[in-house]
Amino acid sequence: MTEQPSVQLSATLTSAFDYLIVGAGFAGSVLAERLASSGKRVLIVDKRPHIGGNAYDRYDDAGILIHPYGPHIFHTNSKDVFEYLSRFTDWRPYQHRVLASVDGQELPIPINLDTVNKLYGLNLTSFQVEEFFASVAEKVEQVRTSEDVVVGKVGRDLYNKFFRGYTRKQWGLDPSELDASVTARVPTRTNRDDRYFADTYQVMPLHGYTRMFGAMLAHPNIKVMTNTDYREIQDLLPWTHMIYTGPVDAFFDFRHGKLPYRSLEFRHETHATEQFQAVGTVNYPNDYGYTRISEFKYITGQQHPQTSVVYEYPQAEGDPYYPVPQPANAELYKKYEAEAQAQPDVTFVGRLATYKYYNMDQVVAQALSAFKKLQAAELAEPEVAVI
Repeated sequence: MTEQPSVQLSATLTSAFDYLIVGAGFAGSVLAERLASSGKRVLIVDKRPHIGGNAYDRYDDAGILIHPYGPHIFHTNSKDVFEYLSRFTDWRPYQHRVLASVDGQELPIPINLDTVNKLYGLNLTSFQVEEFFASVAEKVEQVRTSEDVVVGKVGRDLYNKFFRGYTRKQWGLDPSELDASVTARVPTRTNRDDRYFADTYQVMPLHGYTRMFGAMLAHPNIKVMTNTDYREIQDLLPWTHMIYTGPVDAFFDFRHGKLPYRSLEFRHETHATEQFQAVGTVNYPNDYGYTRISEFKYITGQQHPQTSVVYEYPQAEGDPYYPVPQPANAELYKKYEAEAQAQPDVTFVGRLATYKYYNMDQVVAQALSAFKKLQAAELAEPEVAVI
C-alpha cells in the first residue's frame, strides 16, 4: 500500500465512529491501529493527499525512494516501541553518519576524537582529547541556553565552527536565545565513534515508511480519508471522541496568539551518478542558505544507478515542523494546554498538539501511553453520548 485514497463521505455515513482521529502521521496512525484492534470503529482524516505525515516516503520520477519532507532516520532505545512497529514492517540495519563542512573539510559530527584531530592537525588520544575539551571549555555557572551547553563542554571555537551558524539558520535565533535542550541533544565524544545516534535500535523500514503505515491502517475497523480537513466533516459525521494531532493553537483558533514554529523548504535533486556525497547527511553550519544535504540511498539501502538528494532551507513561514523552544513560548503553550485539558471529548497527542520537540519513537511511545489512558478512562466511566 503506497497511498491511501480519499474515502467518499457518503460511504462513511452509514454508522457512527467511536473515534475521529485528526492526522495520519505516527501519533494518529498508532492510536488508530490500537483502538481498532480493541474493537473500536475509527475514522482517521488527513488534509494531505497521503498517510504517514512527515515520515511519508515515495518513489520519485527516477524510481528512487525519497522522503519528500526530509530524511527520517528511525532510532530508539525502547524495546516496546521497536517491537510494536515490528508488527507492521521488516527492518534493515542502518547507522546514520553525518559530516559537517567546516573550514574546507568534512568532519564528523557529533564532535569526536577524529573531528578535533583533523580540524586542528593534532594527534591526540582519547585521554588527551578529554583534557583538550577541559582546557577550552568555558565555565558556565548555570546552564540555561543552547550556547551555555556547548561552550561549557567544548569551548568557544568549536561552538562557533559547528553550532552557532547552524543553529541561527535552523531556528532563526542565536543559540543564546534558545533553550538548552536544543544542543543538549547532540553529544560530544572522546572516542572515534562517528555514528550520529547511539541508540540500541538503529533501523529503517525495509520497504519504506508508507508501506509500514499502510499495514498499520489496514484494519477493517479503520476508515481513512485523505485530502480532508476535519473541520469540514466533524459536524457531519457521528463520533464519540476526537484524537487531535495538529497544531494546538490552530485547534483553538489562535485565541491566545500564534505559537511559533519553524518550517522547512525542501529542494530535491536527482543526479546521474551513483553517489553524491560521502555519507547520508552533510551539514553546512556556516556557508550557504541551506543547513544540510541528505542522500536517500544511504538511508534506504536502495541500489540504483542514479541518486537523489534533498537540500533543507529553514524558514519562518510554511507548514509547522519544529516548536521553537523558548521560555515565552512555553508560557504561551501553557494557556493552550489548560484549554486542551478542559476538553473531555478530545485527546491531544504528538509534537504539534503538545508543542514538544519529539523524535519519532517518542511520538510512538506517547501514542501507546495515550491508548492505555483512553482504555483506563473507558473502564472507569460510562460511555459518553455520541456527538
